[in-house]
Amino acid sequence: MTTSPLQPTSPVRVRDVAFVRFQAPDLDAMEQFLLAFGMQRAARDEHTLYMRGTDDEGFVHVTHLGDTARFIGVAFEADSLADLHTLTEHHGFTPVAELAGPGGGSVVHATDPNGHRVEVVAGRDSVGRLPSPAPAPRNAAGAPTRVGAPVRLDAGTSHVKRLGHCVLEVIDFRASEAWYKERLGLVTSDEIALDEHTSIGAFLRCDQGDRFVDHHTLFLIGAGRAGFNHAAFEVADFDDLMRGNTHLTNAGYTHQWGIGRHILGSQIYDYWLDPWGHMVEHWTDGDLFNDQTPPHTASLGELLGSQWGPIHGGPPA
Repeated sequence: MTTSPLQPTSPVRVRDVAFVRFQAPDLDAMEQFLLAFGMQRAARDEHTLYMRGTDDEGFVHVTHLGDTARFIGVAFEADSLADLHTLTEHHGFTPVAELAGPGGGSVVHATDPNGHRVEVVAGRDSVGRLPSPAPAPRNAAGAPTRVGAPVRLDAGTSHVKRLGHCVLEVIDFRASEAWYKERLGLVTSDEIALDEHTSIGAFLRCDQGDRFVDHHTLFLIGAGRAGFNHAAFEVADFDDLMRGNTHLTNAGYTHQWGIGRHILGSQIYDYWLDPWGHMVEHWTDGDLFNDQTPPHTASLGELLGSQWGPIHGGPPA
């Protein structure tokens, strides 16, 4: 089977995912969960909650007050205002507008073939970094790096650093793949094949030339329906992920899957549900690829399997 071309057709090549946007009937409950998950409040008013990580972006998660809980959409970061104008003029995105929320910036948006809102932002100001634990030296067998000192970890939440990727369920995988590649310049890392004729999804990453980027920024899975699968947030390190697992467990939140190490992407993972059943992931230690890494075809077993940890019995990771 031949996967889709590595090189994109779009002159706009987004450089990362920026934030996810939700609606919920209770901002207090959402904030309480996200604080326990390891984010911090960036701003809040009576209608909107903005939550951030330790990196300097203004926010990574937005919740709007509404009667029902739902996923609204996902945003990506472009290099410049010129990119936003290109999307408006050539790809049917809305005119450039001011981005609401901490850090400001500009934004355009469109609706993908599945009804998902897709935003592209540029010009966001730094709001400063927050403290995050430095990774502890590890004593691998025969190669110790920590001598004369014990490990002592404080109890508490994980430290969410940034949003790493979003996974969307789509009606028609090939149509959705083409839409995102043509507009955002995404390229394939791993395509999921059922057989030599049929693919059901792909892990897509940003094309930043020779700069190494996350194995995937967006994963599209052809589920025959439109839906949100999960959003994944990078944490400080493995100890930080484990600390968060203990904290969320003690707080009574719903664990969904983990802890394990994925095959595709290689990251260590831990999945949780927010109060309305939206799945969110803590992850650390993922693969980094650049334009010298060719696309790869993978199996459904590789998608759902783990190098260690539990095998998934449900939706993709």
